[in-house]
Amino acid sequence: MAYRKTSLFGKLAKLTLFLLIVVIVTPLLLTILYRAVPPPITPLMVIRLFEGEGIKKDWVPLSRISPHAIRAVLALEDTRFCLHNGVDWEQVQDAVADRLQGGRLRGASTISMQTAKNLFLWPGRTYLRKAIEAPLTFLIEWAWDKRRIMEIYMNVVEWGPGIYGIEAAARAYFQKPAARLTKWESGLLAAVLPNPRKRSPRRATAFLRDRAGTAMARSAILGPYIKCVEK
Repeated sequence: MAYRKTSLFGKLAKLTLFLLIVVIVTPLLLTILYRAVPPPITPLMVIRLFEGEGIKKDWVPLSRISPHAIRAVLALEDTRFCLHNGVDWEQVQDAVADRLQGGRLRGASTISMQTAKNLFLWPGRTYLRKAIEAPLTFLIEWAWDKRRIMEIYMNVVEWGPGIYGIEAAARAYFQKPAARLTKWESGLLAAVLPNPRKRSPRRATAFLRDRAGTAMARSAILGPYIKCVEK
C-alpha cells in the first residue's frame, strides 16, 4: 500500500512539473520566437475554427499600416500605451474608484494586456485568466519594444467573424490595403473594438459614428504620447 501511495505521488509530482513547464516555458519560448517571427495562429483563432469559422489574416509590418489606423486604435484602446509598463495603474485606480462609487465595473485593459491575451490565452473574463494575463503582459513588455507589441496586436486582434488583423479588416470592409486607410475608415475600425462580433463598420450606427469621431479627435492631440510607435 505504501508503495502504491508513493508511486501515485510520484506520478502526480511529474504531471505537476510537466504542466508547470508547459505553462511557464512555452510562453517564454514563443515570446522569444515572436520577437522576429509573426505568430502563425492564436488560441482564439483555433476556437473559432472549431466553431465553424474560417480565418482571414494577412500579416503586414507596422510600416505598412496607415498611421491613422494606429493612432485611432491607440486613441480608443490605450492612450497611455507609450507611458506604462504593461499595466496602466492610473486607469486601474480610476476603474476601482468608479466601482466603489457605485458605477459599473469597467476594464482597464491595455494593448499590452490584450496582446498577451490574444497570443496565449482564451477569451472570457474569469479571474484565472486575468491572473495568468498579468505575468504574460510583463513578459512581452520585457522581451519586445512598444513597436513590436503594437505591430503584433494590430495583426492578430479579431476584427469581425473570421477576420484577424488590420490588413484583413481593411480589405474586408473597405476593399483596400491597411496602408491606404483614411482617418474616417480608421476611426470606424477602431470603434468596433473591443466588441467586433457585435459591431461592424458595415453598420455605422450613431454609436459607432460617435466613437469614430472621438478616435479622430483624440488622434489629433496624441502627439508625444505615441512617439514609441512612430518613427
